[in-house]
Amino acid sequence: MSNPLQGAQFVLAAHRISQLPADQGAEVAFAGRSNAGKSSALNALTGHKGLARTSKTPGRTQQMVAFSLPPPVQIDGQPPLDVRLIDLPGYGYAKVPLEMREHWKLEIDAYLHQRRSLRGLILIVDIRHPLKEFDRLMLEFCFATQLPCHLLLTKADKLSRGQATQALATLRKQFVAEGLHATAQIFSSSAGTGVEEARQAVMTLLRQPRDGAHQGHER
Repeated sequence: MSNPLQGAQFVLAAHRISQLPADQGAEVAFAGRSNAGKSSALNALTGHKGLARTSKTPGRTQQMVAFSLPPPVQIDGQPPLDVRLIDLPGYGYAKVPLEMREHWKLEIDAYLHQRRSLRGLILIVDIRHPLKEFDRLMLEFCFATQLPCHLLLTKADKLSRGQATQALATLRKQFVAEGLHATAQIFSSSAGTGVEEARQAVMTLLRQPRDGAHQGHER
C-alpha cells in the first residue's frame, strides 16, 4: 500500500506560533512527553528515517517544527490543500530550563487554541507507563474543544503481544471511565507495528472539516 505521508519535507522550526507557516489548509500536530518516541514515530509514518531528529538525549525538540506534505494532496476529492505535520516540543524533560518549559507551555496552549488549520492531534505515549499529567491535559483539552485525538502507544516491541493488547484494553476502559473520547492503538516504530493504521489515522484527521473539528479556536 502506498504511503500517503511519503515525501514530507522540513519547512521551518518556530520559536513562537507567529513564526509558523500561514494558517491555511490543514495540519495535524504531534505531541508527547520527551523520550516517548515522537520523533521516531514521525520518521516511521513518513517513511523518512531522518525527517525528525531522534536522539538518546530526551528533550531535543525545543521548537515547533513544520513539515509539508507534497502536492497535490486532495481531501475527499477537493482541490489540493496546503497540508502539514507539526511536531510540538517534547514536554516534561527536567534538564530543559524552567524558563524554556514555561515558554513552551504557553506556546503549546496558544497553538492549540488559536491555530485554525489544526484538524487533530496525535498524542504519543510510552506503552510501558501510565498516563502522565501532560498526557491527561492534552486529552482533556481535546475533549473540551472537540479536537479529534488519536493516541499512539509507542514502544510496543518492549512488551509481549499479550501485554501490549492488555495495555490498550486498559487505556480504552480508562477513556470510558473518565469520559474521554479519543482513539488509540498499539505502535512500534522499530518493529513497524501499527504504522499503516497510524498513517490512516493521520489522513482521517486531515479530512476533518475545519469548523466542526475544533471549537477551541474562538475564545
